[in-house]
Amino acid sequence: MNIKYAGPRVTISHHGIEFKDGKEDKYLYLMIGIQILTAIDKDYGENKSYSYDLSTKRLTDDEMIEVMKKYEPNLNLEMEMESDEYSEHISDEVQRVKDNNILNSIEKQVWISNLEVMREYRIQRAINKIYYMHCIKNIKNVVKRENIKEIDAPFYEKYWHVLQTLQGVLEEGRDSVKTSLRVESDEDKQMMAKLYIGV
Repeated sequence: MNIKYAGPRVTISHHGIEFKDGKEDKYLYLMIGIQILTAIDKDYGENKSYSYDLSTKRLTDDEMIEVMKKYEPNLNLEMEMESDEYSEHISDEVQRVKDNNILNSIEKQVWISNLEVMREYRIQRAINKIYYMHCIKNIKNVVKRENIKEIDAPFYEKYWHVLQTLQGVLEEGRDSVKTSLRVESDEDKQMMAKLYIGV
């Protein structure tokens, strides 16, 4: 399973295909997630906090997948299963259109054609999201293992999005932990996104 940028979320109907502003492909956040994952997986000693460094090396798509495989050796199998489930979801959508009693045959045909034209696009978006969520869960595992209490990142939209996703994953499930995501200024008066864990 490859990762690559697909594009924004798409809405499909018998009226056409529409791209949603503000519903970006998770591919745009995956790089930051992987960089945080690799950076926090270290021996902390007494200091249980991590500050994101903007000079962190950018990784290629293949390098990002290789990093993920270090944390999940069976990742390829998981990805195939989850992307197959999403492909079935699209097939179910096609069947629902076929079974629709309100639309005429031309409207059904147009809608089904639109769904099929966008199938690979939507599957790629789903693959990117699956990788992203696996990355976030691996960050959670490292945070728990190392008992990390704080993760700081620049206050930019993509970093904030990744920390928000991590916050949600940390606060769900039986092993949930309370968190607080704040915007604060550092010693240089730069705005920082700070995720406090276990507060």
